[in-house]
Amino acid sequence: METQKSFFIIALLTGLNLSVFAQDPKMPPPPDEKTRERIEAARAAVITQQLNLTPEQATKFWPIYNEFSQKRELLRREFFEERRKIDPAKPDPKAEKEVFNLGLNIRQKELDLEKDYSTKMMGVISGQQMLKLRHAERNFQQMVMNQLQQRRNMQQRKENFRERNQQLRPRGN
Repeated sequence: METQKSFFIIALLTGLNLSVFAQDPKMPPPPDEKTRERIEAARAAVITQQLNLTPEQATKFWPIYNEFSQKRELLRREFFEERRKIDPAKPDPKAEKEVFNLGLNIRQKELDLEKDYSTKMMGVISGQQMLKLRHAERNFQQMVMNQLQQRRNMQQRKENFRERNQQLRPRGN
């Protein structure tokens, strides 16, 4: 059964169109709705599996966790959008300091948000499961990053193959 769950998660990730994440290393544009749904389904599968949530826990946990994740994402986007406004070619110490301070403020807001939602989640799942949650989130992020890297490597191999084929074709025909 565990192998089937792992296969399902890998299949979900393999099917994801993650090329949208490769655009900007600072912060990717939001994925299209279909891709977002597939990512969320894969994330839910990984976290549910690694926390070993019971069906009763899952029905109570996911609305709380999803609300927390959405609020956390909004905070992070706020920072990255401000950071994007900084032009590395035109240093502006005042603006850079403001963005740095904004980053610190947002990290504090994230911590406060995590404290608040951890209390809510602990009403549904055990302390041990809460400890596993961060690990499960990191595992999922790593799975996505590995999938991205595999896709980038495959794209690079295809480009290299095309270039070699172009060089091997006889000229003048």
